[in-house]
Amino acid sequence: MTLVSLRTLLDAAQAGKYAVGAFNCNNMEVVQAIVAAAEEARSPVILQASQGAIKYAGLDYIVSMVKAAAAKATVPMALHLDHGTDFNTIMACIRAGFTSVMFDGSKYEKEENIARTKEIVKIAHAVGVSVEGEIGKIGGVEDDIAVDERDAMLTPVPDAIEFYEATGVDALAMSFGTAHGPYKLPPKLDLDRIAAVHQKTGAPLVMHGGSGVPEEDMRKGIELGIRKVNIDTELRQAFLAEVRRQLAERPDELDPRKIFAPAREVLKEHIKEKMRLFGCAGKA
Repeated sequence: MTLVSLRTLLDAAQAGKYAVGAFNCNNMEVVQAIVAAAEEARSPVILQASQGAIKYAGLDYIVSMVKAAAAKATVPMALHLDHGTDFNTIMACIRAGFTSVMFDGSKYEKEENIARTKEIVKIAHAVGVSVEGEIGKIGGVEDDIAVDERDAMLTPVPDAIEFYEATGVDALAMSFGTAHGPYKLPPKLDLDRIAAVHQKTGAPLVMHGGSGVPEEDMRKGIELGIRKVNIDTELRQAFLAEVRRQLAERPDELDPRKIFAPAREVLKEHIKEKMRLFGCAGKA
């Protein structure tokens, strides 16, 4: 199956009132775990790479791995750039075969963010690539983007509505109480804010910082309009916990495959649980 656009996945999610999991990938084992989970759960899936992942693995390697997986896949998959802040990187991803890009212009004032996002949307839509935009600052750390959580203000509803309507983005990320990275305290989602924006615009909303959000809050958020949930921290935790366990049990092991294979399996099962929680399992 060829890769599909994010818009294709989110339109189906909107109709079915579920969310599609967006899982960050940095290496082969993680890509394999994500795709195997999607196949076994019969779920649509978004594989996403951050600018940091591209710097680490290389743009060509990431695209080649995902396209190789997609060629054998029987479920719909999108390849998405997560938190793209650099115009040249976004263009490089589009040229390389990404079917969706996020332009994170949250560091700019609202008017400039809108203008820059509109430019990306115009270019991307011309070649069938979807765009996720962000208004307001989401707390925590995402690669080279660090936002002091004290300053991570919730996005005003009128700002979110104006941004979505002015830019024509396919997915809208805004600040409603989640944060990137491990939570120091349980997150407090502003569900009324999610509901207000979705009701006014019908926008497919994105939950950044989905790792560690309580299941009940996750379900409520999806019910109110969340259509894409980003998961990265929990993937790292699950994978590395098993790697550490394997190394502790077999300190003399010299074959990395025997360490990474069990970690890949653990990660696959973890992702399948997320797909069931998001409601996208069985929707492929």
